[in-house]
Amino acid sequence: MAITDWPESERPRERLISYGAEALSDAELLAIFFRTGVKGMTAVELARGVLTNFGGLAAMLNAGKEEFCRAHGLGLAKYAQLQAVMELAKRYLGEELKREAVLTTTELTRDYLTLRLRDIPHEVFLVVFLDSQHRVITTEELFRGTINSASVYPREVIKRALHFNAAAIIFAHNHPSGVAEPSQADIALTKRLKSALEYLDINVLDHVVIGGCKAVSLAERGLV
Repeated sequence: MAITDWPESERPRERLISYGAEALSDAELLAIFFRTGVKGMTAVELARGVLTNFGGLAAMLNAGKEEFCRAHGLGLAKYAQLQAVMELAKRYLGEELKREAVLTTTELTRDYLTLRLRDIPHEVFLVVFLDSQHRVITTEELFRGTINSASVYPREVIKRALHFNAAAIIFAHNHPSGVAEPSQADIALTKRLKSALEYLDINVLDHVVIGGCKAVSLAERGLV
């Protein structure tokens, strides 16, 4: 039976309009994104099958192009659509972050950094530059590869901080292993950067470590 033959109260699109997106299951939201099913399967049935095949929504969103396109009912067109949606979400959170005072929006900051870093297969070191009111000036990727105290250069961080006339900074980097627990090298690097920036009266507010969908704040652990 096609979705159009279902009672209106059960159709995903109509349910979203009536009750809001938060009322829908992952499969129903994904069905709206897919728009159509495949032969013998409605969009909802296809969505349920895809989620089962990948083992959940996060795994599907983090899948590479080849893995995604191998799944039944998917392909390059849907992969491109999904990447566009993910990028729009990142840009939306980035704009929201710029409109807020970071110290009062810790959750927003983490959401933005997690979305930005969680599915990158190599380590990336980001710096969020803030003004004297702790409003976001910009976010830049400064280093990539294996991040440790030797490969992150304080002089480069200082150069960019002076360029933006930043008064405060938040660091963030990802662990491709999916484990968000900060290492001793992460802690040592944070202290090294904080010490270098103190001479310029630039405050290091936090260093957030992203592993999968989890984020750990060194500041909350008293390590900044």
